[in-house]
Amino acid sequence: RRLHRGSPTAAVAKPLRRVTYPSNRLANVAQLKVNEPLAVSYPDADSPGVLLKLGTRVVGGAGPDGDIVAFSTLCPHKGYPLAYSASDKTLACPGHYSLFDCEKGGLQIMGQATQNLPQFALRIDAKGDVYAEGVDELIYGRLSNVL
Repeated sequence: RRLHRGSPTAAVAKPLRRVTYPSNRLANVAQLKVNEPLAVSYPDADSPGVLLKLGTRVVGGAGPDGDIVAFSTLCPHKGYPLAYSASDKTLACPGHYSLFDCEKGGLQIMGQATQNLPQFALRIDAKGDVYAEGVDELIYGRLSNVL
């Protein structure tokens, strides 16, 4: 459905934006090895995720090489836990076979999910500490991305 400027619906339509959570330290870059996932939780203990150093500059990548990313590991379709595949840098759902590309910002490339994988916005400080500071999609099981 298209919204036309001046229509009653256009007045209530809001642009999508990243939801900002409190800043949480996930790890230090010294803990990250290329293509080895590090389990994290963000924005709280009920929201498992993964922190990855992919080894090449990627969409939404942080750090000096632009290769550090983090994603929710709850499938946005039904909440199944996702498994990382180092061979093709994807996160796969065992429930209904959704597959998400970590090199392309969590882009859904197949399966039953109806949205891309939620990616965490990252900041790296001068000491190399990696902080998550927001999420770009709705995390499974939540009515909104508001704590």
